Amino acid sequence: MPLLEATGIRKVFGKLTALDGAGLTVSENEFHGLIGPNGSGKSTLMKCVAGAETPTEGIVRFAGNDITALSPTERARAGMSLKFQITSVLPSLSLYDNILLALQAQCSLLDLVLSRTRGILHDQVMAMLTQFRLADRAHEPAATLSHGQQQWLEIAMALAGKPRLLLLDEPTGGMSLEERRVTGELLQPIKSHCSLVIVEHDLDFIRDICDRLTVLDQGRVLESGTVAEIQASKDVQEIYLRRA
Repeated sequence: MPLLEATGIRKVFGKLTALDGAGLTVSENEFHGLIGPNGSGKSTLMKCVAGAETPTEGIVRFAGNDITALSPTERARAGMSLKFQITSVLPSLSLYDNILLALQAQCSLLDLVLSRTRGILHDQVMAMLTQFRLADRAHEPAATLSHGQQQWLEIAMALAGKPRLLLLDEPTGGMSLEERRVTGELLQPIKSHCSLVIVEHDLDFIRDICDRLTVLDQGRVLESGTVAEIQASKDVQEIYLRRA
């Protein structure tokens, strides 16, 4: 049984049909890339999966359950986490406190009221900062980080709830080549316990980290398969040449 299965997703905004029967299937411990030209519906499909948008038609199933009508918060509780391209870290707070707040969101109200979470969560905070190569800057304001480092911090925050599925929308946008390379290295270890759906324009980056790719064009799925299958597809090559 797939971890995520979105079928027949149609999304209409007024007179614009952004998605027209699109679908996406993701297995456990799979890194799945969602690619296509600008305007093909990638981010809209991601938002329909995450609950930020409600499909006009279609069904989204997660871990075998129909979550089409669930809110983003309910989907997060079910084990889904989303990070959009624009960072949402709190720039005036330290890196440590940004991670701490993300972890505290999983704590009971009693623990929060008794103010005992900071000590309990310290080791987890430092482990996450270490995992994302940010431990040496733990007590600096997040505003002092480079754009790429802020993206890493937010990915760490998105993983704080130990989701089964992480959704990333263009995480390498604005990064240097070196930051993109490091981002790929930082994501690889989560594969043992978390699947990934990633929207990316950097085809080299997405090819290097993903097991499978789904290609959208004009709101529909053009192809879905392994990286090698997609690279060999003449239809995929044609749409990128057409939109270049």
